[in-house]
Amino acid sequence: MKKSKISIIIPVFNEALTITQTLKILTSQGDPYNPPEIIVVDGGSEDETVSLAQGEGVTVLSSPPGKAAQMNTGAAYASGEVLLFLHADTRLPEQYQSLIEGVLHPPVIAGAFDLGIDGEDPLLRWVEKLVKVRSRWCSLPYGDQAIFIKASTFHELGGFPPLPIMEDFALVRQLRKRGTIHIIPTPVITSARRWEKLGILKTTWINQGVIMGYFLGVSPHRLARWYRGNRESGVGSRESGVGSRESGVGNRE
Repeated sequence: MKKSKISIIIPVFNEALTITQTLKILTSQGDPYNPPEIIVVDGGSEDETVSLAQGEGVTVLSSPPGKAAQMNTGAAYASGEVLLFLHADTRLPEQYQSLIEGVLHPPVIAGAFDLGIDGEDPLLRWVEKLVKVRSRWCSLPYGDQAIFIKASTFHELGGFPPLPIMEDFALVRQLRKRGTIHIIPTPVITSARRWEKLGILKTTWINQGVIMGYFLGVSPHRLARWYRGNRESGVGSRESGVGSRESGVGNRE
């Protein structure tokens, strides 16, 4: 049976410290008979992110800043039948291609992986457990779980909505109306940097506040301003879906 081509889309902003390692791992993991297409989409980095990514021989695109815009830019360029959106500080399991091939057939139209956090603090294990419960029972994976989706479905939905925050959450809620979202029980491993910057409990509190505000109908633009204000005052952390020029660097548990 013919294997699907996978396009991996990585939104970045000032990721010089992580992008080389991420890309080297990806290029070493790929199926040599069906290698993935790797697309890095830069949102205006001011460091060496772009030159480092180009040095790894992958496609590098430029986009207006903001995760939704960057990921949609990458998806518009991609040639794969399957799109996988990966954060710059997240590592896929070695067998990710076969795992995706094994689950992405009707009624499954999209999926993601369990989350592993690269840190030793016992509280991080509780965060991982909360993510697992939320993802599986509510079918609500977030961006740092490496969401993958059939390209045809993604384009039919119009891509990520142009929100300054919670764009991954909004897309997943649309997907749930169209089919099954499968959570692969093998974890991706993401950096603990966003939790270490502020502290695990405070980070989780901020993340939950954003989610609650979204469910209560607070404008995503207002949530983004609130989030950025907390971050700049030392109360926030970087997370997925943030409407600033940061990209691919966090999670909301």
